[in-house]
Amino acid sequence: MSENVQTAMFEILKSIQADLSAFRVETSARFEKVENRFVGLEGLVRKQRRDTAGLLVMAKATAGQFAEELAAVEERVRVLEARVR
Repeated sequence: MSENVQTAMFEILKSIQADLSAFRVETSARFEKVENRFVGLEGLVRKQRRDTAGLLVMAKATAGQFAEELAAVEERVRVLEARVR
């Protein structure tokens, strides 16, 4: 009976070892996929940061141009109002 218990125990341990080995392989593959996705996301975030910075520069330039044109119109209106008075 003792020999049967030891044989069963070794079989159980071999099964556990095989399961752990399979789990390690599966986990490594999943981590590899996750890391690859993070690399892709990092690239995407960098691209979006550059795009956002470019849009910010264009928006500031447009706002500055608008402010200059508005100041010119206000100056013309001030000159016209000064003539009327």
